[in-house]
This record gives sequence, C-alpha cells and structure tokens, in this order.
Amino acid sequence: MSLRGRTPATAIPVIILKEGTTRRRKRDAQLYNIEAALIVGDILRTSLGPMGADKMLVDTFGDVTITSDGATILDEMDVVHPAAKILVEAAKAQDDEVGDGTTTTVVLATELLKKARELMDKDVHPTVIADGYKIALEEALKKLQDISIDIKGNRKGFRKVISTVVARGLLEPYKDMITDIVTDAVFSVVEKRDGRYFLDVDRIKTEKRPGGSVTDSFLVDGIALDKEFVHPLMPKSVRDAKIALLGCPLEVERTEFDEKIIINDAEAIENFLEAEEELLKEMVDKIVKLSVNVVFCQKGI
Repeated sequence: MSLRGRTPATAIPVIILKEGTTRRRKRDAQLYNIEAALIVGDILRTSLGPMGADKMLVDTFGDVTITSDGATILDEMDVVHPAAKILVEAAKAQDDEVGDGTTTTVVLATELLKKARELMDKDVHPTVIADGYKIALEEALKKLQDISIDIKGNRKGFRKVISTVVARGLLEPYKDMITDIVTDAVFSVVEKRDGRYFLDVDRIKTEKRPGGSVTDSFLVDGIALDKEFVHPLMPKSVRDAKIALLGCPLEVERTEFDEKIIINDAEAIENFLEAEEELLKEMVDKIVKLSVNVVFCQKGI
C-alpha cells in the first residue's frame, strides 16, 4: 500500500504495510473473521463429550502430545489470527474461572457465529445481531436460574456433577470408582460456617505412583507423605496420631563461625561425644514426655 502526493511528478511512495499484506473491509472482513473462528471450533468439536476423539499435537521441537482436553489443545496450537485468538482467550478464561468447559465454550461460540452469519446473509446489521445476543443471554441466565439445583451439601447431586466430568476418555470404565473417591475427598474437607459451605481445594492432595492401574487408586482420610524411610523400624501408617511440629533443629547447634577443637587424649574425646549425646537425649526426652508419636521437623535431625 502506498500514499502519493498531489503532484504526480513529485509523488514519493511511502510503504506502511508489509509486502503481501491484504486489506479487507466491511462485510468481507466480518465473514473472514467468522471463518477464522469457525476453524478453531471445527478442530475442537470432535473432541467434545465422553466419546470425543483424541488429538495428536506435534510442536516445533517434535514433541508429541495426545489429548482430548480443550485447554491443552488450545495451549499447543499456535493461533495467529486475531479473531481466532479471541476464542482462545475466552476458552482460557473459562478454564481459569471454572477449570472445565473449554471445549464447550469454543463450540457454543462458533455456533453463535454460524447463526450470526446466516442473519448477515439476510442483511441484518451486526449491531442488531449483537444486541439480540445480549437479550438472549439475559433470558438464558434467567432460565438457568429457574432450572438449577443447589448441590451445596447435597452429596447425591454433587456426585452426579462429578460423574459427568470423569465420564470421558480413559476414565470411562472407572467412572463410578473415581466419582466415589472424588466425592468422598470433597465432603471430607468441606466446612459449613454460618449456613454457607466452604471448600479449600488445597486441603486435597493428589499423589502419583508409577505402576499399577487406575483401580489401585484409593483415598487416604488423613495425610499421605511422599518421603523415604530413614529407618526400617519407622511405621508406614499411624492412626490417632499426636503430632509435634518443630521449627527448630533436632541436633547439636553449631557456631556461626568455623570452630576447631583440639583434644589430646581418648578420655576427653569420649567426654565430648557423651556431652553431645546428652544434649540430643534431652531433646528427645521432651518429645517423649508429650506422648507424641509423629514429629514434623522443619530443619535438620
């Protein structure tokens, strides 16, 4: 594209766009943006639902990702078109807010765009279409409010919601088992205060171990620690635990500067070691007197 002066003899072309750039205006630009967004929707459409197909994604480094999760697919896609990017951002906002429903968001948005294109073919102005969608949104929210069921504290209703989430892909054969585990985990940490229910998801921790199968999964009503045993006599499971939380080390304190002790006879060495052992024994005796059977120490032992 170039700008020319008034006098042809003195006109100097000024390039303001890259070579090969195309310009679309009015209806052509609108339809072009709609088509770009529909391409994203067509990619995710077949991965929707419990029978959704997996997608094989290969990045620029050759790494392969196989998934049917909409959020993962969109993360791996290198979307450049501005209109398509808006759809991607909408799906990411859905994932950040709810944690699910990214594919549904994109598919629903593309269906609305298809209907908008049909109305545009009938010479309906885009502004009128947008205003109509806003009215439809308000009516849809009212309808959803009327038919919604409050599942707070309702174990049966909560289980139905979780069942629809896990009934997809590889988890489909284990739907009931996984649903029960998730439901039990949530209701074990949910709290009711002043008539309202509060759930701190951080109180639910997932530990993964290689080997075995999905059926080996189980819920621990307590705390599972990902630690190696420092002594073979340490128990693998503790019930009715009385726990001590220590912010100090269980060891003989060292000076902040380099120290050097010179001992000239064996008896002095023995006395020195006995003194260190006595200090440690005093620490241990204090814990034993408290009838503690589990100790968490933030520092060295």
